[in-house]
Amino acid sequence: MEDDLRAEYDLKSLRVRKLGSDRKSFGGVTVRLEPDVAEMFPSADAVNEALRFLIRVMRDNQALAPTAQANNSNTMED
Repeated sequence: MEDDLRAEYDLKSLRVRKLGSDRKSFGGVTVRLEPDVAEMFPSADAVNEALRFLIRVMRDNQALAPTAQANNSNTMED
């Protein structure tokens, strides 16, 4: 069998990527979704969009929380 590899290609320095739990991450974070959750999201972009929306809602609610607490305490004093 003949191959088309040139003599200058040094394949000895190549590393084989491992599969499974022994595989090292390449800088990204991997999160495993449960099947019922994954069913609702067609892509990683959809998951990220939903999580960013949730983060905005949480931040907005945190910003409003002190005002709502202050209004409740003022109402109770009247």
